[in-house]
Amino acid sequence: MARTSTYLNFPRATEEVFSFYKSVFQTEYSCDILRFKDAPPVDGAPPLAEEDKDLIMHVTLPITGGHYLMGTDAPESMGFNINMGNNVYINLQPDTRVETKRLFDALAEGGQVSMELQDMFWGDYYGSLTDKYGIQWMFDCAEKA
Repeated sequence: MARTSTYLNFPRATEEVFSFYKSVFQTEYSCDILRFKDAPPVDGAPPLAEEDKDLIMHVTLPITGGHYLMGTDAPESMGFNINMGNNVYINLQPDTRVETKRLFDALAEGGQVSMELQDMFWGDYYGSLTDKYGIQWMFDCAEKA
């Protein structure tokens, strides 16, 4: 079955971030967390640094509406250079205002609200924020008040 996922890269914080999202969405990882130490060595590649062995290579968490968040640690020791940008939002469209408010409040904790949840001219309950990990979220609920 085809699906769309959002893949997030973090510099050594994936475990903390996904533990937080797991508590917000109240779901379980859809497969075992893979760590860099689980991967076989690659011919010609330098050995994995000891401090990188327990970092997350891949994690998958279902959130809402069949959407999955996936993520990895991207340590500089492996050549990664993460730049948080403002060009990506994860748009959530919960079925109810109650669930929209619960998710909004949980993700806003420690983050920055850019637009409080409110009724919009197009008829939906809408708001946006950046969570404490720098990920931008939009909420758009069609349920009427």
